[in-house]
Amino acid sequence: QLQLVESGGGLVQPGGSLRLSCAASGFTLDNSAIGWFRQAPGKGREGVSCITMSGGKTNYADTAKGRFAISRDNAKNTVYLQMDSLKAEDTGVYYCAWGKRLLFSRCILVDYYYTDWGQGTQVTVSS
Repeated sequence: QLQLVESGGGLVQPGGSLRLSCAASGFTLDNSAIGWFRQAPGKGREGVSCITMSGGKTNYADTAKGRFAISRDNAKNTVYLQMDSLKAEDTGVYYCAWGKRLLFSRCILVDYYYTDWGQGTQVTVSS
């Protein structure tokens, strides 16, 4: 059975760092992608970053470029999101999701294309 489990969220001060993990089990990751999405209070879900599991190609939202880094460890079926220089506006519930739809071998930062989701981990950036 397909399962995604996020971890690593918490409370951090502005300018601080967190590393989120997404552990996947129960399915083959070849030719697929895992994405990170977030939802702030009162707002819709937005894509943050994604990575293809076969080629390691990445994609970032403009808000994440230069501050966040996504990586994968295929041996552990785990995807990481390193978040640095965190801002208050990064606060929200972060979800990882899995999907098989790629566009020209790259992952897509649109939640519609992801079929399986984790339960989410809370990230709060506050002084």
